[in-house]
Parts: sequence; structure tokens; C-alpha cells
Amino acid sequence: MKYILKAPAKINLAIDVLSKRPDGYHEVNLIMQSISLCDIIELKTINENKIIVATSSESVPNGNKNIVYKAAELIKDKYNIKTGVEIEIEKNIPVAAGLGGGSTDAAAVIKLLNKAWKLGMPEKEILNIGGMIGADVPFCIVGGTAFAEGLGEKLTPLNPIPDCFILLAKPDVNISTKKVYEGLDINKIDKRPDISGIIDAIDRGQLEKLAAKLCNVLEGVTIDMCPLVQTIKKSFIEYGAIGSSMSGSGPTVFGIFDNQNKAYYAYDAIKSVVNEVLLVKPFNNHEID
Repeated sequence: MKYILKAPAKINLAIDVLSKRPDGYHEVNLIMQSISLCDIIELKTINENKIIVATSSESVPNGNKNIVYKAAELIKDKYNIKTGVEIEIEKNIPVAAGLGGGSTDAAAVIKLLNKAWKLGMPEKEILNIGGMIGADVPFCIVGGTAFAEGLGEKLTPLNPIPDCFILLAKPDVNISTKKVYEGLDINKIDKRPDISGIIDAIDRGQLEKLAAKLCNVLEGVTIDMCPLVQTIKKSFIEYGAIGSSMSGSGPTVFGIFDNQNKAYYAYDAIKSVVNEVLLVKPFNNHEID
């Protein structure tokens, strides 16, 4: 029997880095939002005692180097499953883009295996396994809109953001998240996101106020590596975005539009500068099971 699930990408409406922990990871405050750009995960159980992973993208590893293999192996070992699974990933989310492509694929596989292997894992266990795989995986399991703390795994669900159009533009460079965090001097951050103000804007359904408060403290480091990030941000505003920011550690930039025609106009303009440009919407009907 085949199991299929959409794995939505995510953007960060806010990223604040609070401190560096002794283990080298960072304490963060994030506001994350699922979007309608999705990979498609197709999974089927097999009698052979092995895990097979295949993808449609040459930029993503097959086999045991893929994050979804790690997720399947962890569950298989934990529950002592003696049969196997075959996983196919249709990649639509740009790779190494700050859009959570690997994390959301892993999240989808965890949920699908819970069904396929009839494990009956409760929500807490599903999220716990997600956290073992990666800091963004628990959010990708829950989806929608959420405030995240700690490493990003402590989640507080938020109301859906108002309906809007979100334009994504990914420069043709790959940015190392590790290098971005290594290049961040926490003591020199001069502007931090107004987390409570963003949450208030979401609660009140005030899209313009929300868009005006977009903020990512990692931008300065990434812009030094890829100045095009700043150029795209400025262009989005010039072409009618009511707010623009970088997602994750980059290099993808997103702009929020309250008008579809302006979003299409910006799409055409940015397309002449950046190859990967996508128009999406917020994705809020994401469920754990």
C-alpha cells in the first residue's frame, strides 16, 4: 500500500538569536510560517528489511545520506520493525535555501511511517522523534504558524496569518547555516525582532503591521556573503511588497504582498535577476496525523 503526503516549506517571519550554548548550538526565538510550496513524499512498505530513499533532484542525496533515511532508521530501530520501506521524494522546494526542505521531508516521513507501520505514536512522541532529527522538524510536523523557542523545538501555535501573496527569490548560491551562525556576533546585533508586536499583529489580523515588523538578525552575515540578498529585498519593496525579509540563514528572500497584481508584477521583474522565483501563499491546514 502506498502513502502520500505533501511536505510544505516554511519561511521565518522573525529570527532572533539570543545566546550560544556550550554545545555550540544557539538559543533562538522564531516565528515560522508554512507555505504552499510543497515536496511530495510517497512511501510504501516492503518485505525486505531495508530502507530505500530516492529523490527527483540531483542536488539531494539518495540513500542513507538523506535526512529522511535518518528519520526512518530511527523509528525502525526504536520500534524493532523487521520489514522495510521505500521512500520517494518529489523535490519542489529549492535546496539549501532556508526554506526547511529537508526538515519538512523528514517530518512527513515520520507521520507516514506512524500510519504505515501502525505504530500509534501519540503527538508528543512524534514531536520528540522530530526533535532528534533536527531543530526545525517539530515545527514542520505541526505546521501552520508558530512561535518557536530553545533550538526551535519548543513550539507555541499561533493564529493563522492573514491571507496574502508571498514571493520567494533564491539567488543561485548555497549558504552554509553553520558558517552564518559562526559569523554572527551576538553582541553586535543592533536590531532585534519585535516578537510580541508580530504576534499581536497576527492576532489582530493586521497584515501591514506584521509585514512592517519582519526581522532576521542573520541577514547581515548572509548579505556579506551574498550582497544580492539586500538587492532583492529592496527590489521587492520597490515593486509593491509591504514587507520583505530573508528566510532562515538564507539565501532565499521573501516579500509579502497584499495585492495579487503587484505580486505578479514583482515576479516578472525579479525573474530577470534571479532564476528561482516562486509565488506562494500561507499554508495553514497542516495536521500532525
